[in-house]
Amino acid sequence: MQRFEPVVRESTPSIIADKLRAAIGLGRIPPGAQLGEAELAKELGVSRGPLREAMQRLTQEGLLISIRNRGLFVITMTEAEVRDMYVARTAVERAASEVILQKDGKLIAARLLEIVKAMDKAAKKGDMDAMSEADMEYHASLVAAAGSPRLTRMHNTLLTETRMCLTALEKRYPDPHARVEEHRAIAEALGEGREELVGKLLIRHMEDALERLTAGDTDAAEEKA
Repeated sequence: MQRFEPVVRESTPSIIADKLRAAIGLGRIPPGAQLGEAELAKELGVSRGPLREAMQRLTQEGLLISIRNRGLFVITMTEAEVRDMYVARTAVERAASEVILQKDGKLIAARLLEIVKAMDKAAKKGDMDAMSEADMEYHASLVAAAGSPRLTRMHNTLLTETRMCLTALEKRYPDPHARVEEHRAIAEALGEGREELVGKLLIRHMEDALERLTAGDTDAAEEKA
């Protein structure tokens, strides 16, 4: 009789996919960039087999697009895709919050409020990079606390797409403390077990970010005109 399940180690393609996902999210591989297989394999110090598998995963996630006879490219998100991404994020984070509140939201609320403190500190210093990192950590921690591998897996892709928008989004917050307070309110509502309020605040938070991003697109179009 087997007493233990085999230890599952993260595969090489999974590790490579994580590195590529992070590089795309941070803009090190910019939107529209072509991924050269030989160059990436050399830079990452891996063989082409696991690299191809990793890139296939990102293609399935929608972060890469394969163009026939040309190769693989990082997606360039249209306004419609940005809107769709925020719809999906809202659904995933609301689902995660519902699971959390079926247990006890106080523990995760305390964790989230610690991250809010880091956001507030970064806002006071005017360090937008640190603020954005804390922002991403906040939402990743929220979904991870639900304990659902599927929600986490979907959310990781959505956060990478969100990172691709963050530089533009940062410019749309004249007062970064408004962004801090939005996160604080969600965490406090979770800690108080107010499911309906959490849902409303998450929707408002996502809608606000989307409005700021699309307003930026409109302003840019007007400037070109």
